[in-house]
Amino acid sequence: MTQAFSPTEIFKRATASTLRAIAERDDLTVGFGPEPAGVAGTRVKLPNPARDLPADEAAQLRGAADSLALRLRYHDDAVHSKRVPGNALARAVFEGLEQARVEALGSRRMAGVAANLGAMLDEQYRRQGYERITERTEGTMAEAVRLLTREALTREPPPPSARRVVDLWRPWLEGKIGKDIVELERIVQDQDSYARATRRLIQDLDLDLGELDESSSDENQGEGEESDSENQSDSGESASAGAQPSMDGSPADSADADAEEDGEAEADGEMMPGASDDDPGRPGRPGTQPRGRPDENAVYRAFSVAADEVIDADKLCDSDELGRLRHLLDQQLSHLQSVIARLANRLQRRLLAKQTRAWEFDLEEGILDAARLSRVVTNPILPLSYKRELEMEFRDTVVSLLIDNSGSMRGRPITVAAMSADILARTLERCGVKVEILGFTTRAWKGGQARERWIAAGKPANPGRLNDLRHIVYKPADAPWRRARRNLGLMLREGILKENIDGEALAWAHNRLLGRPEERRILMVISDGAPVDDSTLSVNPGNYLEKHLREVIREIERQGVVELTAIGIGHDVTRYYRRAVTIVDAEQLGGVMLERLAELFDEEKSSRTRVKSRRAA
Repeated sequence: MTQAFSPTEIFKRATASTLRAIAERDDLTVGFGPEPAGVAGTRVKLPNPARDLPADEAAQLRGAADSLALRLRYHDDAVHSKRVPGNALARAVFEGLEQARVEALGSRRMAGVAANLGAMLDEQYRRQGYERITERTEGTMAEAVRLLTREALTREPPPPSARRVVDLWRPWLEGKIGKDIVELERIVQDQDSYARATRRLIQDLDLDLGELDESSSDENQGEGEESDSENQSDSGESASAGAQPSMDGSPADSADADAEEDGEAEADGEMMPGASDDDPGRPGRPGTQPRGRPDENAVYRAFSVAADEVIDADKLCDSDELGRLRHLLDQQLSHLQSVIARLANRLQRRLLAKQTRAWEFDLEEGILDAARLSRVVTNPILPLSYKRELEMEFRDTVVSLLIDNSGSMRGRPITVAAMSADILARTLERCGVKVEILGFTTRAWKGGQARERWIAAGKPANPGRLNDLRHIVYKPADAPWRRARRNLGLMLREGILKENIDGEALAWAHNRLLGRPEERRILMVISDGAPVDDSTLSVNPGNYLEKHLREVIREIERQGVVELTAIGIGHDVTRYYRRAVTIVDAEQLGGVMLERLAELFDEEKSSRTRVKSRRAA
């Protein structure tokens, strides 16, 4: 007798078979569940279809399956990992263009696949609030580049929900990378050539390719390219030599030129060099200057602290713009908020459980333990049948989040960091734990008023820090979350994220905690790289900022008054911090933040009251 299957089961089987056929992989195991679509080895996960299975939802689910299948068929992980940039925003553009490539190869051959992918993308951007976005921001740039490239590769218009965002970006992007997109269309069949062209496109967007760009080598390039590379290397070495102080203590001509150019920049550093109303700014870090040789004996100092500032977030932006930025933050992370919120609720339950009452058992006096009634009946004179209620000790605690506000955090990392900090502050506040949220950056690129003072002083050798610090207080520990939530939108404002001088920022956050009355103090640092300030490193030893960071960390951990932990985004921070974790994708940040805090609260301290376990009757 033939077994009858429900329409939903038939749909699942058909979708799984189609996925294997498109991917040309018979070894794939396809499962359906509540998790997002994804691939792990030979296992493919797809969302569960609804029972009534509306036509639009069916197309969206097929689109998710087709997207994964095309990735499995046309994508080579080895080629991809060799070319992928290290910078977070550059990596987002690179990943988006590779996905556009594999999906275009399938859409060109199969009209049904093209329709499914279009339905999936339309729903994806609708969930992310793209329909409500009314201005160009860096958080949407990577997707705009992807959709423009998809349009060129497939002749398909952008999905309706993302059309406005693409139109906002189109004039600027076509002027910057129009020729690059034409080149991508020509070589779409060759992943390696396509990846190289994508890297050139990213550079034309004025994005920094990041650390992986420096370490990766193009083995298959022609002799002409190798020669060019050697010439560039030679010129780079010459520039490095020119940046070293001369015998009389003054830097060489190349540093002079940079200094004079920087002196013409705006002193307050609100916008990056070269930014204008028509230019969204350089999303990556500007070109770095040559750095001096490492020196383990260099003593850290600041040439001038006159222009340094500690400032509340609402002082850097008017109220209307702050509200708009906060609204934009909520739009971009609407789909991620529910995931982090679930983890936050789990943390809240764990913390509240530590504050509830507990019982001490097997005592000679107290309240009669009902679970020991049988013992009382069989042997009335036996002691240890009583219990006593006691209150668990939960020490008064404050948590400080110190978030790297450097240019390399732009795009997804800073957006996710802002939302994660927001949800974490809300959660801990419910549990009676105070939270402060801090950010650190500089007031200008490549030096500010401190550098101008150094130039005016005749450019003495080894001047120390040559940039003006900007330490931002997004939420003071004593301020309720509802009053400070809008301030986190400031992280999305153009011109805020610049250089990162981690050592002084860490010392600042630590000193703030030392002044708090709470018994337990926790400092969590979120960063995506080593400290970098081009102006400082061009005229000081190359390890100047990193050495100072290590010294500050060592002193904080030696004192032991503040519990220090760190999370690195795409950068190994375990080489700096004793208690640290590194994540590859910014999307993991919210969950990791909550897990790290849960681990800290779960740690048993010798001074904490321990509840005796029940002994066998």
